[in-house]
Amino acid sequence: MELHEGFTSYLQGKDLAQSSITHYRMYAQQFMQWIGKDETQISKADVLDHLEYLKNRKGQQNITRRNHLIAITHYFTYLYENEAVAANPCLFLKIRGAHKKTLYKTFTAEQLHQLNDNYYNTFVRDYNDRHMPQNQRTRTALCNQRNASILGLLLYQGTTTKELDTLLIQDIDLHKATINIRGGRKSNDRTLPLKAEQIGQLMHYRGEIRPKLLAYHTKESEKLFLPLPTYSQTTTGSDKLMHVFKPLTKHLRSIEPAFVNFKQIRASVITHWLKAHGLRKTQYLAGHRYISSTESYQLGNLEGLAGDIAALHPFA
Repeated sequence: MELHEGFTSYLQGKDLAQSSITHYRMYAQQFMQWIGKDETQISKADVLDHLEYLKNRKGQQNITRRNHLIAITHYFTYLYENEAVAANPCLFLKIRGAHKKTLYKTFTAEQLHQLNDNYYNTFVRDYNDRHMPQNQRTRTALCNQRNASILGLLLYQGTTTKELDTLLIQDIDLHKATINIRGGRKSNDRTLPLKAEQIGQLMHYRGEIRPKLLAYHTKESEKLFLPLPTYSQTTTGSDKLMHVFKPLTKHLRSIEPAFVNFKQIRASVITHWLKAHGLRKTQYLAGHRYISSTESYQLGNLEGLAGDIAALHPFA
């Protein structure tokens, strides 16, 4: 059974990657061929039977079956919106445990604040650079000052490293004490408040540190955070931050052995938000496009499909 012709255009309108569009079409086609029914006759039980088949007969893991379910859901959403079916049989179906997030030590809000203070005291205020050649001291001081501002946004606003690389000067409003973070293909825009202790630091960075960093660049840039050239170079034409996070990671591990990576920091911030603000507000603060992304940070969310089948399958 062939898919409706307009399904591809529907997927393209979702701003999906081409690889996702290809896979979703393939999975939806596989389902329709397996079920062998007209779209109008397909029920929720049929979808669950197919997912059970993928698990027991095909040996597919949760994450793969989740992708099949997403594809089928997209297809029936398209059909429903075009009045080709009376209802979407995938509504409210979910495969839990598809995202096997790495379990990190979760820092409390107080520990995040202490990590910020410890970094500033160790690598900015009291940093001992006497072991360095004279010509490296200025560059190192600039990097550490910049990294202190970056760290604050990671620890308090839960930004990702990718989002930090897209921040522009105008995204920081120090008068309103807010920062605007642009969404991406999988995230939403949001405007977040700055902590009081961040305002003076960001003001100093923007007014004093950033112009000195920009002097090492061969062209103007509106990026808020700028890298320095490697020590073998005097200038750079790149404003990408890819090489900034490795030394920052090394510094953080030297003062906090429990620190693993920046995903751990973001997970800690989101966990704290969930406790303080609940699910919906946390979804906004984290920039999650889908509520399921926020739910994945909640405890007790690692059940398999068995619970869904028991609750929803009419023949169970």
